[in-house]
Amino acid sequence: MTSLNQFGDVLNEFLQLKAIPEAILVEPIAEGKWSIREIVGHLLYWDKFNLETMVPLMTDGAKLPSFPDHDSHNEKAVSYLERFNNAEDLINEFAKTREGLIIELTSLSKDLKFEIENEPQIFTIERFLTIFVDHDAHHLRQIREKLKTIKSQ
Repeated sequence: MTSLNQFGDVLNEFLQLKAIPEAILVEPIAEGKWSIREIVGHLLYWDKFNLETMVPLMTDGAKLPSFPDHDSHNEKAVSYLERFNNAEDLINEFAKTREGLIIELTSLSKDLKFEIENEPQIFTIERFLTIFVDHDAHHLRQIREKLKTIKSQ
């Protein structure tokens, strides 16, 4: 399965979160950690960054800007969440943004090669997506663990 397929396939799992009570979605997954709502917002904010900043610059031989500082990017992501009235609206926006990102990435040549400032390797769309597929998987494990803990209570 290509990374692009994996990147899209997680959407169903995120959309299923709309069936979870809001009170559970806003509860931290562990002490000192984000809530499921904040995790979804974090992923949305990365997708938004990639859709608006990185993908438009992806041409063969291009040098894209470096990824933002993770800490400040994450702080901005949490602030961005304030615009959503509830988790369902946030999840819908995440799905819309992810779908838009997939459409844009699908329109690019698979043979495209580009650099990202401060990154040592040459990127293809597949290699770029692998970073975010792994990122999704990390956060999905956290979400699944939290929901499993709640079900066992």
